[in-house]
Amino acid sequence: MSQSESRSEPYDAVVVGASLAGCTAATLIARAGLRVALVEKNPDPAGFKRICSHFIQSSAVGTLQRLGALRDLERMGARRSRTRLWTRWGWVVPPLSPTVPASVNIRRSRLDPFMREMAAQTPGVDLILGESAEELVRDGGGTVRGVVIRDRSGKRHELRASLTIGADGRDSRVAELSQVPARRLTNARFAYAAYYEGPPPAGDPDGSLWVLDPQMAAAFPTDEGLTMYAAMPTHDRLPEFKRDPGRALDSFVSDIPDAPPILASRRVGPVQGKIDMTNVVRRSTAPGLALAGDAALALDPFWGVGCGFALQTAEWLADAVVPALQGRQPLADALDAYRKRSVGRLGQHVQSIVTYSGGRRLNAGERVVFSAATRGERMRVLLEELGTRNVAPLHFLGRAVPCAIATHVGDRLRSRSGSPKAGHEPMEVAL
Repeated sequence: MSQSESRSEPYDAVVVGASLAGCTAATLIARAGLRVALVEKNPDPAGFKRICSHFIQSSAVGTLQRLGALRDLERMGARRSRTRLWTRWGWVVPPLSPTVPASVNIRRSRLDPFMREMAAQTPGVDLILGESAEELVRDGGGTVRGVVIRDRSGKRHELRASLTIGADGRDSRVAELSQVPARRLTNARFAYAAYYEGPPPAGDPDGSLWVLDPQMAAAFPTDEGLTMYAAMPTHDRLPEFKRDPGRALDSFVSDIPDAPPILASRRVGPVQGKIDMTNVVRRSTAPGLALAGDAALALDPFWGVGCGFALQTAEWLADAVVPALQGRQPLADALDAYRKRSVGRLGQHVQSIVTYSGGRRLNAGERVVFSAATRGERMRVLLEELGTRNVAPLHFLGRAVPCAIATHVGDRLRSRSGSPKAGHEPMEVAL
């Protein structure tokens, strides 16, 4: 390792990346009385992630509440919402549910600086802006013992810590340096999105997703009366978006069934696009090191899991490692517990998201479920629990398949008796 200056005494943890996952982990670890260095390469404390749907899934609302952030975000204009699904069988509009809290929509330009300030004001957190990770510090056995960071003038500093956390996003430098195993899985879609002001879309403040099979579109109302409109088509549609992103986005969204009022709205800010949305799944731990958020899981953004998984994985990581950093447990055991919890809670979701991101059409089981959800309230509740990541796919299937079959059989019997359920055509999916 080249020469670098050691900065003060060792920390309990060094967190690289001061976005959602990094700020959550740093805050929760420091609240346990530990000392944390929070390193962010962007020198601007108001910096934020620009290509993001800003959608925080219901499953992560508990993390915001634990941080004491939810009420503050609501005062800042965050919209509490549920998600409506357009399918070719009709709309799936989830009923109010006492077991599924509403999701949170607030732009990253507000959310990220808030989270960073919250972490910086936590006793025990040293926020270091404008410095980037250059090398990992390892002992003779290969265990990570810290990180070398470089400021914008080129000066290098060594931060030693019992634990190094990579929370530096999809293209994680920490993950690259650690050489943890990673799987890269093709995503057959790309994404373009922009914020608009104008008439609210139907269902406001609820978000809307169009499952166009295999194309995708979305409308997310957010703070200050703005709506994010997004198109996530398959790659055969890419040339028209490259030629004129704004016109292509307007055209795509305005042509979908039950289109929202994008043409009656005014675009504010640029059209942001991401062409390569490869799914990246990394092993989340190594000796002396852990990954959280997109550094561990960078998945298809259509399902809006990125912000929620960032908050949740950071919370699980903090819960697992605090006893070890306090000297009450071996760190290796704590990291193993974090990895197992992440895989146990998110593994099935990851598999289903990755599979569908290949651009395939809905399979027979999915068609049965979606069509039943347009007909029965119980199915809508079950689908919302799955879509908001409050239950795992296998748990969902165990309850949803019998419910879907019962819904379709009931419709068929009513149709044969001459009294079809109002507002729905006969089932077109073979059971």
